[in-house]
Amino acid sequence: MAAAAAAALLAAVVALTAAEAALVEHTFVVRQMHMRHLCKDTLVTLVNGQFPGPAIEATEGDTVVVHVVNESPYGITIHWHGVKQRLNCWSDGAGMVTQCPIQPNATFSYRFNLTGQEGTLWWHSHVSSLRATLHGVIIIRPKSGAYPFRKPDMEVPVIIGEWWHKDLTEVDKAYLNSNDNDPAAATINGKLGDLSNCSGKAEDSYVLEVEPGKTYLLRLVNAALYSEYYFRVAGHSFTVVASDANYLRPFSTDVVAVAPGETMDVLMVADAPPCRPYHMVTLAIEAPEPDPQLPLYISRGLVRYKNIDAGGVQCGSNQGAVMPDMPDHHDTTTTFYFHGNLTGAAPGHPLLPRVRGHVDERLYIALGQGSVCRGNRTSCKRGGSTESMLVAYMNNVSFHLPDKLALLEARYRGDASLSMVEELPSRPPRAFNYTDPALIPVAPGGKEEAIEPTRKATTARRFRYNATVEVVFQSTAMMQSDSNPMHLHGHDFFVLAQGHGNYDAARDVRIYNLVDPPVKNTVHVPRLGWAAIRFVADNPGSWFLHCHFEYHIAPGMATVVVVDNGPTPETTLPPPPTDLPKCSKLQE
Repeated sequence: MAAAAAAALLAAVVALTAAEAALVEHTFVVRQMHMRHLCKDTLVTLVNGQFPGPAIEATEGDTVVVHVVNESPYGITIHWHGVKQRLNCWSDGAGMVTQCPIQPNATFSYRFNLTGQEGTLWWHSHVSSLRATLHGVIIIRPKSGAYPFRKPDMEVPVIIGEWWHKDLTEVDKAYLNSNDNDPAAATINGKLGDLSNCSGKAEDSYVLEVEPGKTYLLRLVNAALYSEYYFRVAGHSFTVVASDANYLRPFSTDVVAVAPGETMDVLMVADAPPCRPYHMVTLAIEAPEPDPQLPLYISRGLVRYKNIDAGGVQCGSNQGAVMPDMPDHHDTTTTFYFHGNLTGAAPGHPLLPRVRGHVDERLYIALGQGSVCRGNRTSCKRGGSTESMLVAYMNNVSFHLPDKLALLEARYRGDASLSMVEELPSRPPRAFNYTDPALIPVAPGGKEEAIEPTRKATTARRFRYNATVEVVFQSTAMMQSDSNPMHLHGHDFFVLAQGHGNYDAARDVRIYNLVDPPVKNTVHVPRLGWAAIRFVADNPGSWFLHCHFEYHIAPGMATVVVVDNGPTPETTLPPPPTDLPKCSKLQE
């Protein structure tokens, strides 16, 4: 790649005609640079020197090409979170699942199509914790230019994230050895906000300038590694219209809950008294004690009115900014009901009749934490002992990523390494009271100790092409009681129901919404509760399924969904691109 191309963003949109699809092309140069926050210089890895990274803006049906130039010292992949990648699993960007990382001083071009998708998605690194700084928004506008709601006067991406002082490549390793592994602050569009300060100097705040009476489409993205967030703007309310690039039946609220991996599109009318500014606030949600407690993460920006005189309004002396009343950071009820309010806008979805009918495969997946013995020993002390190591699991198996060949390539080649892949169990190996709060504390002789032992393996679950699959995710109290934002690559799914406590099929199928369920790619599985989804396995490939909390995915709360090829060339995954990156450990 020429030096000139590597120096800055190439964002060329080549229009074929006004009515046809376009080619949207970008160059992402990944390199390290120093940024200073909270009186400390931190070496961070960024795309094109931006935090957050550059936005990709396209129209439904467009083709996107992103040339990634890796000038960082790390292997890199970019995942296009929520892009369906129809028959295009090779461009999904899941490290060691669909591809080996792009090695330092190497390049790779991702190419994908946006047919049938409108709304807000996002992109991020999918190697270690680097997505904390390697991320950005994807905006897909309707080809007709018309939304199924009032057309906004302005569209505004709002990316909720975190600022870290630590080496992000070491963060994942630290999950296995220490709980002292926390971000330094929360951010809104890369700004820490004035509640963060050092030596009396406040950090910069994100400022959104609005005009009285105008409507703003806020495209919210939670790019944080650690926390689900509440979002609120003092003096204003929202109409929620979409999530994960799928339209919803609009509903009104004054607070939005967005989990890691999720996007929420909300309309906000600038209808407050315009003579004073209003704080825009994000507040991290966490489980109450006895769960391990984090510092309070809160960031705030400003909504400030402009062009006030044009409306004949006479403002007096400067007035202070209004702060919204936020839910308590231990409030997990508000987010439960917020997500329960999501319903689909289109009961005519073409796959809905399929998920209402016969279900071919059913999985009940318990999500929790456990431990494995250090040094490959077969027995050890548990309950927080240094002889064991904390892991996260799905049905008591902690996922282990391969290190020599990506799973999709191994499958395509029929490589012998596939013999090490185990089938993810359909149910937990033993039944217990999954949501018993007595399982939360970790201590010698604790109630959790007897059911703490876990094993590590590379797991997958294989489905025939066009199978209808139901998955019930069960959050547990095993050694913590967090919610679990579960993300499936390569597919959208229907969220049929959620509930508190242990899932009971005989009781809970009665509340399934099979009329107008929301369509998502990331489902919020509530704390000490469950969520039921269904999807049609109609996209051949190997697709990562994982929790989007980094402290869950890094220690193993993941598996791979393998979808077989269909019966025709049009339903068969094509061969890999000739320039697919090779693993540094792979010798050929």
